[in-house]
Amino acid sequence: MKNNNVTIHDISKALEIDSSTVSRALNNSPRVSQKTKDKILSKAQELGYQRNSLASKLRTNKTHSIGVIVPRISRHFFSSVIAGIEETAFEAGYDVIICQSLDDFEREKKLMDTLLSNRVDGVLISVSMQTTSYDHFKEYQKQGFPILFFDRPCILENTTNVIIDDYKISFEATEHLIREGYQNIVHFSGPQHSQLYQNRTNGYKDALENNQIPIREQYIFESYLMKEDGIAMAQKILQLPEVDAVFSSNDTSAISAMQYLKEKGIRIPEDIAFVGFSNEPVSAVIEPSLTTVKQPDFEMGKVSASLLFEQINCKPSQRIHQTKILEPELIIRNSSKKTS
Repeated sequence: MKNNNVTIHDISKALEIDSSTVSRALNNSPRVSQKTKDKILSKAQELGYQRNSLASKLRTNKTHSIGVIVPRISRHFFSSVIAGIEETAFEAGYDVIICQSLDDFEREKKLMDTLLSNRVDGVLISVSMQTTSYDHFKEYQKQGFPILFFDRPCILENTTNVIIDDYKISFEATEHLIREGYQNIVHFSGPQHSQLYQNRTNGYKDALENNQIPIREQYIFESYLMKEDGIAMAQKILQLPEVDAVFSSNDTSAISAMQYLKEKGIRIPEDIAFVGFSNEPVSAVIEPSLTTVKQPDFEMGKVSASLLFEQINCKPSQRIHQTKILEPELIIRNSSKKTS
């Protein structure tokens, strides 16, 4: 049985070797011969010595841990990003503390304070839908604390973002509906103070203009894109004339809207077609299967973590700030294929 109270000094006393030599041996210092290292490690194991990792971390001013803040772990996209982060962190010898803001601004601010008080070496964050001010990040940046933003870009100076080209893929998704013969396309938008949802809305608008289809503001519904928002937006659709398609900024609201409309006798895609965003697992198995945007989620996690470790391991003045853009893919399924 291991004794957590065994110290370097106990090993030193048992072997009659100077404690500084014992410490160097336990840290695999080249200044200690392999024969002496083996002797010390064997005695440490025999006595049940366990390294006091906290004390070691305090001495080096590094905890070898990072914080991750996501809006919702339940979303498949974010859980896959986290998997990529954790794999990269494990390979680099880092622990990961995972938090969720639940898309709440005040909660996000508190989580940042909590992670910093726990002395994490850096933070990866996808900001909440309610985040309209970035002041709570500015102070940490002044202190040289590395923060990297993923999925939802941050417009602060001297920041690193890992994102997809939301504008381009939204343009492509809307053009897909137009090519299928749909003309009266509703857009489920997220909050327009968010750069991400601005980009998706602009992609939708420019695809319409590019095909000489008028932009009708009453066809753009802004919400937090939750399940209940999808139902509310489906009810609005029934009050509008001639709607024949929907491009939604996420799958959650698209699927709940589809289910509501089907209950009201609307045929999909014959009456109204749908394109979602995020490729949630359920999107492939619902009836009809949902055309959606597949994001490189696992890759985003790996790239984000790798860039954060680069920033952690260099001085603030040497950090290279950049926006890394990854490529998404439109997955065409039955919800948007117009039948003759």
